[in-house]
Amino acid sequence: MIDNLVVFVVSLLIGAVGIYAGAKVIVDAENYTYAVVTALLGAIVWSLVGLFFGWIPLLGPLLVFIAYLAVINARYPGGWVDAAAITIVAWLSVLVVLYVLALVGATGFDAVGVPGV
Repeated sequence: MIDNLVVFVVSLLIGAVGIYAGAKVIVDAENYTYAVVTALLGAIVWSLVGLFFGWIPLLGPLLVFIAYLAVINARYPGGWVDAAAITIVAWLSVLVVLYVLALVGATGFDAVGVPGV
């Protein structure tokens, strides 16, 4: 149980790094704690919407992604385009961080709080 909690926390913190980077680049927001909360809320919303709607072919994954974007949009200034840009930068940032960590054998290739990674 402790192992699972450690993996969740580390994955959440890595996901928050991506959101922090995206928010810094797109809307010049510089609060890592805010990014951690956003990553946690995003993961919760992603999971809940995925549970109820994710099984619907084509529409389900789209609804899940829109729900995640809504969290980013609600938490950061700007509109839907900025939320999408933050998400793209977050995804790319986490991909790079996880790739480097996987190369050195420090972690697997997944993170909580950023979808698809």
